[in-house]
Parts: sequence; C-alpha cells; structure tokens
Amino acid sequence: MGAAFLTLGCLLFVVASVSAKTFELKDVNQLAQARKFKRIIIRHLHVPSGVTLDLTNLKEGTTVEFHGRITFGYKEWRGPLVKIGGKRLNIVGRKHARFDGEGHRYWKGGRNSRMVKPRFLEAIVDDSKISNLYFLNTPAMAFLCNWCHNTAISRITVDNKAAGDGRAGKAFNTDGISLGYCRNVQVRDSYVFNQDDCFVTGGGEDMLVENLTCEGGNGISVGSLGRGADVVKLTIRNSRVINSLSGINIKTEIGAVGLHRDVTFDNIELKQIHQYGISIHGNEGNGFPKAEPTYFVLDRYTFRNIRGNMAAPGGVNVWIWLHPNSAKNWRWENVNVVGGRGGMFRPPLSCKGIPGNVRIRCAER
Repeated sequence: MGAAFLTLGCLLFVVASVSAKTFELKDVNQLAQARKFKRIIIRHLHVPSGVTLDLTNLKEGTTVEFHGRITFGYKEWRGPLVKIGGKRLNIVGRKHARFDGEGHRYWKGGRNSRMVKPRFLEAIVDDSKISNLYFLNTPAMAFLCNWCHNTAISRITVDNKAAGDGRAGKAFNTDGISLGYCRNVQVRDSYVFNQDDCFVTGGGEDMLVENLTCEGGNGISVGSLGRGADVVKLTIRNSRVINSLSGINIKTEIGAVGLHRDVTFDNIELKQIHQYGISIHGNEGNGFPKAEPTYFVLDRYTFRNIRGNMAAPGGVNVWIWLHPNSAKNWRWENVNVVGGRGGMFRPPLSCKGIPGNVRIRCAER
C-alpha cells in the first residue's frame, strides 16, 4: 500500500513538472510571462488592432503551438501581425489552426488602393522548424522568413480564395512565401492561392523550394531586390503554377546591384498561364516592359523539364529582355511552354540578351 502510494505520488509529481513547463497564452499582455517557458500554446486568441503578437526573444529550444482561430483587430499599419524570433524553435500549427487576417477589410480598391496594409507573419530564426501554418485571407504579404539560417519550413498554406479570381486584383500584394537574406533554408509541401508572387526571394544563399503549388497569383519569382543583394544556390523543383499571370518570373530592377548565380528550376508544370510563361527581364520598375534592361549578372541558370500551356494566345510562352552581358553559362533542357503568341503586347515583344551557348525560342508572334 505504501509503495503504491509512493509510486502514484511520483507520477503526480512528474505530470505536474511537465505541466509547469507549458504556458497557455490567453492574452497578448501575457507575452513577457510566456517567454519564460519552453512550450507555449496559443489557442483561439484575438490580438488587438495595431499590436504585434510578439514571439521574439524566445528561449532556445522553445516550441510554439497554434490551435484554433487566431484573429486580429483592424488598423491601417505596416505590421507585422505576428513576429517570431529565436534559435532551435519548433513553430507548429495543430489541426484546424488558422491565422485569419479577415483580408476583405483591406482589399477595397485592389491594386489602386492607397490603404496601408499589415504584412502577416515575419520570422527571424536559426536552426529551427516551422510547419503547418495556415493563413486565411491575408491583408498583404503572408509569410516572410528574413535573415533565417538552417531552417526547415513545410506545409505552409496561404488561402486568399475569398478574393476570387487572382486576376481581379482584389487582394493585391498578398505575396505568399518570401525569403530574404536567408542561408540554408528549405520550403517544402506548401500551397499558395494569392494575388501576387507565390514564392519570391530577393537575396539569400543555399535555398531549396520543393513541391510547391501556386494558384491565382503571379507565379514563382526570383528578384528584384537589387541594392547589393545576391541570390546564390537556389533550387526550385517538383512544383506547379496554375491559372496565374506568370509561371516563372525572374526580374531585376533597373540599375540594380547584385547577382544571381547557380539558380535551378527543375520539373516545373505551368498550367493556364495568362501573360508570361517564363519571363526573364532586367528592367523591372518604371517603364516595364518597354524600358531598356540594365546590367546584372545571371550566371549558371538551369531550366530543366519545364512544360505547360498559356491560357490564351495573347500571352507569350517565353520572354527574355536582358543586357547583352548579363546572362552567362545557362542550361536550357526540355523546356516546352506552348499556346502563346504575344498578341496582347503592343508593340509586339522582342527578345535580347539570350546567352550564346543556348538556343531558346523566344517571344513567338
């Protein structure tokens, strides 16, 4: 009897000790207290307007779990609505968890709106895992990982279907997944329905994007950050772009400083693309698409096993508009985008800057 009581007592002590390591956040005013714990549960939380759910300076090794619906008060500001920072973090959304931005409050006016819209979630993490986050109706950019290192990102969902057809422009500037100045970061098994870039990076090194599905937006983008930013060792593979303005969009700003090197697109399906199947241009900014491209190095690009179709003959399958010395050492293997004739462009598009070592059928008319 005594031994049994002792065993039960020890068990209760262990359960109590585990529970003491967990903090359930019920109010943003508890953030300072929550940071003392290494397991934080956030369930059905409402964040007041103009306030960031600030999960920075977390203890090394902290797990943050999101449950239920996370909502935010309305305010015109730049955000972010959520900010996460630390080392060896495990950030995870549990089943049915949703970040609900109630984006319809910000989408009035679409592309022409002057409304200030908050970006949603910004992570600055090292040696971490981020998985199963679901963003519903984002006011603007959804998920940003800036200055992230050695981080695995998976099962990110951006769902702006409430805006309807992506070409309508209601949810303009709702970039899906963005990487900036990252190193050794992987993005896997994710889905984006939005009305701007599905995935974009303007600077970083050793990045992998795999099994990404993009729908309704501007496709997969590299650039146009410039300002000395380099994109080095980026691979995007086994992915698809559906019913979007562009399929693959490589862009550098006029006068940009930086370079792209060792960039690979492999096994990409493009389906029902409206304007550009593959666009590679060095004149992003004022005067696009007619402005002259400026010099920016695009070295060791590989395009392999890219296939698909344009939604109508008005779009163009492939358009390249680069400074004559920009593109170097390209590989163009088994690329077959069909159905475009460039009819929507007046005057008709032409191409320049194709590297001499490859043969590319460009700007068909």
